[in-house]
Amino acid sequence: MTTYREAPTTTRPPGADHSETSIGRLIGDISDDVSQLFRQEVELAKAEVREEAGKAGKAAGMLGTAGFAGYMVAILLTGAVVLALSYVMPAIWAVLIVAVLWGVVGLIAYLSGRKRLRDVSPVPRQTVETLKEDARWFRNPTGSGATSSRRDPG
Repeated sequence: MTTYREAPTTTRPPGADHSETSIGRLIGDISDDVSQLFRQEVELAKAEVREEAGKAGKAAGMLGTAGFAGYMVAILLTGAVVLALSYVMPAIWAVLIVAVLWGVVGLIAYLSGRKRLRDVSPVPRQTVETLKEDARWFRNPTGSGATSSRRDPG
């Protein structure tokens, strides 16, 4: 993403003497511009964090649903499977076999949810990048620092 920023300009009434612009006025203008830029960066960071929190919430909801569904299935089917297996083997072995099977199902659900949570980034990357670009621009507002630092690899 390439962004260009222009230096702030002030308008003076026609016929005003341009040499009367005080350093204090220029510093005040710069301070106002920096404050506005900072507020915009904070708003961007808030939006990015809100978006990432939404992703985390959805992933947590999926993990909760997987856990509840696994629990209900385990309760309802465990009894039936244990009962069926107890006709061909001792009941204790039937219970152990079914418990191991549900442990595998739980592990699969856990690994899937953990993988989704790894896709959530707590760092507002776009804001960090624009802050770096702003810093480059402040160091050299009229030079090449006003463009994005992303370069083509070729």
